[in-house]
Amino acid sequence: MLALGIDPGTAICGYGFVESKGSRLIPHAYGSIFTTPNMKMEDRLLKIHTELDALIKKYQPDVMGVEKLFFNRNVTTAIPVGQARGVVLLAAAQNNLRLVERTPMQIKQDVTGYGKATKQQVIYMVTKLLHLPEPPKPDDTADALAVTICTTYCMNDAVWRNQL
Repeated sequence: MLALGIDPGTAICGYGFVESKGSRLIPHAYGSIFTTPNMKMEDRLLKIHTELDALIKKYQPDVMGVEKLFFNRNVTTAIPVGQARGVVLLAAAQNNLRLVERTPMQIKQDVTGYGKATKQQVIYMVTKLLHLPEPPKPDDTADALAVTICTTYCMNDAVWRNQL
């Protein structure tokens, strides 16, 4: 099973493709889609959608995982992230991908064993679980890989699969 994980954002949208073979996790591709602040918002969203759609068509994942929008302080940041997340969900729907949505705490719990893990702890575990030669950069890419790992765990759980 090949899973795609997304860490949505308008400036940086992280992505990661990871294959699950039994208990092994094999990274296929990962990175980030970048936009610049001088771009109009609609152009930023179009770039994210276009590049993400091309990646989906190239790798043909079986499922997409995306981080649930969570904010408690900065509503100004939440709105553009929500817009990027909407574009990501649209790409999933257009490509008939099953969707797994998890909160940041659930992702941290699945990847590190502790729901309040630090960003550095998540990056460390992503690097180790995927046997990467070095930590993925930027952090958004590492976060997307964490989402992907969490998604593969969900899809390997028979109870979870039966809910879809």
